[in-house]
Amino acid sequence: MRLARRTLLTAMMASLAAPAVLRLARADTAQVTLKLHHFFSSVSSGHDKFLAPWARKLEAQSAGRIRIDIFPSMQLGGAPAQLFDQARDGLADIVWMMPASTPGRFAKIETFELPFVPSHRALVNSRAVEDYAAANLQDEFREVHPLSFSCRDHGVLHASRTIASIGDLKGLRLHVPNRLAAETVRALDARDVAAPIPQLPMAIAAHRIDGCLDPWDLVPGLRLHDLLKAHTDFAESSLSTTAFVLAMNKASYDRLPRELKTVIDINSGQVAAGMAGAMWDLEAAAAADMVRQRGGAVTMLTAEQIATWRKATAPVIAAWLRQMRESGIDGDKLVESARALLAKYASEPEPQPLQQPQPNAATEPRQHPQAKAETKAETQKSDAPAAPAARAAPAAKSIPPKELDIPL
Repeated sequence: MRLARRTLLTAMMASLAAPAVLRLARADTAQVTLKLHHFFSSVSSGHDKFLAPWARKLEAQSAGRIRIDIFPSMQLGGAPAQLFDQARDGLADIVWMMPASTPGRFAKIETFELPFVPSHRALVNSRAVEDYAAANLQDEFREVHPLSFSCRDHGVLHASRTIASIGDLKGLRLHVPNRLAAETVRALDARDVAAPIPQLPMAIAAHRIDGCLDPWDLVPGLRLHDLLKAHTDFAESSLSTTAFVLAMNKASYDRLPRELKTVIDINSGQVAAGMAGAMWDLEAAAAADMVRQRGGAVTMLTAEQIATWRKATAPVIAAWLRQMRESGIDGDKLVESARALLAKYASEPEPQPLQQPQPNAATEPRQHPQAKAETKAETQKSDAPAAPAARAAPAAKSIPPKELDIPL
């Protein structure tokens, strides 16, 4: 009888202890490591002020069960135009890619890159394109698991002379970020030039180009303010912008435990879009202020002043709508949807700079060894992809955008 009672007590104690053992087992579950690949440098704002903080959030909220290794500067191999295919094919778990790198492949998202359709604020554009994607882009990105859509800072005309009217653009050779920006520049009687971004300072100094239609955040890293003293900005709407997609390999997402999917889900969508958009807006404001403080001339064109600009660039939108009709897409409906969503988010508060927490060993996302060496070696920000790392993954099949050769 005494033995039976002892056995019963032992069984009861084991039963009471079981939940604690199960909790401990959950905490000891194997860590999931995800590879995040992108083309920005490791000291760029996109990496340092968006992707790295976003990765830290996932790691913290998963209690360390999600670990993200970030590979900047195309260190897993390939070209920026191949990032989507790398996510689709599993060469990377997550990518931050620019659909405009493969012109014509993602036609519907180009709505936000049409002249004077997007807002001049990245946060407004990013929130709008995130909602727009949920309604209109499921088919274009069905081969991956989209995490978030966003838009970069708006395009500004940086030039060697003041541009206050369309006539001031005549004949100028301007660097452009995407195909619709190129068509916009041509509609304004200027010449579009596509070239690797790191070559811009040398091209300007050698008088191969006269300026660029690029976002404010490029200016400090490339020291464009030392080469181009006149800057023309647009109030309320934007002459140009560029869309981005944070996308995940479907299998990488599907094999995650449910609780880890939840961590990713609650940090996707508008959460990530807001982080990216606010980051671009803060960078733009800081760069514009720096240019003014250093004596640069910033001309801000009002909505009334750009009426003639809108009229001159209307054929770009008309040509795009024809292309959409030929592809069986209702472009007018897409533009209407985009404008409605932009109006919905137009009153978003201006983002305010926050004190960035200092990373530590427990929270800093791991980087490829080459990325760490790059961080120490680089002294300026750059969007350019570095040479592929020695441990590069096989390149995905994709056709990179055609670029004009600039002899330097």
